Amino acid sequence: MIYIVFLIGFLGTLLITPYFKSLLIESNIVRKNYRQDLIPVCAGIILIPMLIINSSILRYFYKSNEVYIYLFGIMSMAFIGILDDLIGNRDVSGLKGHFKSLLNGKLTTGGFKALFGGFVALLISVSISSNIIDIVVNTLLIALSTNLMNLLDLRPGRAIKGYLFISLILLFAVSRYYDKLIIVLLMSNVAAYFKDDLKANSMMGDTGSNVLGIATGIIIAYNFSFVVRLCVLILLILIHVITEKYSLTKIIENNKILNYIDMLGR
Repeated sequence: MIYIVFLIGFLGTLLITPYFKSLLIESNIVRKNYRQDLIPVCAGIILIPMLIINSSILRYFYKSNEVYIYLFGIMSMAFIGILDDLIGNRDVSGLKGHFKSLLNGKLTTGGFKALFGGFVALLISVSISSNIIDIVVNTLLIALSTNLMNLLDLRPGRAIKGYLFISLILLFAVSRYYDKLIIVLLMSNVAAYFKDDLKANSMMGDTGSNVLGIATGIIIAYNFSFVVRLCVLILLILIHVITEKYSLTKIIENNKILNYIDMLGR
């Protein structure tokens, strides 16, 4: 079943990618990337169609409702990602900047995304947690996992490399076969789209990075012990504190190994 789901997602996404890119270009949904090249944005929407199709197949053979929680998180964050990609103001950056703007009486799309994403994470956490402490830890873990992919998505392929690395670890770390299938639902689509993002032929934007982030957050929150989840949460908090003070791109560029991985395939 894993191979079937992967092949359907991979081949289907390869097939639909040119159609969606043409749609975005014809609708003038384009933006300059870091090299000032004008390319389609919101391309993360390409990940959604085959995810729905494969989820239908999974639900037919396995009657668990877990896939609905997973899809709710992904669809919710894809929605707010599209909004941010289309009308977002890039003058304010970072969680601190968006919340500071909110306290000053101005709502940015980034601020709305943080609040909306937080409440989405809360609803998911209430659905899968056993007590108040679990709810708090899972909410923060899912919310910060989502934002982590936003932090990474500043250069072609960087966020997808991070997502695929984490997903491969999760694929071997989770014990239930069904949860491995859940991981492959999105992983197959991302693998098919990867080259397009890596070569800067399109920009998945927050539409895509939100999806990657919340997907990994939900899997971690759903499958691991409290101690493991708490350790992951502490790591996420540390990463966010560091990136509020220092440029993640500069940190990567100044590290030979990280820079090599970051540049690989471009």
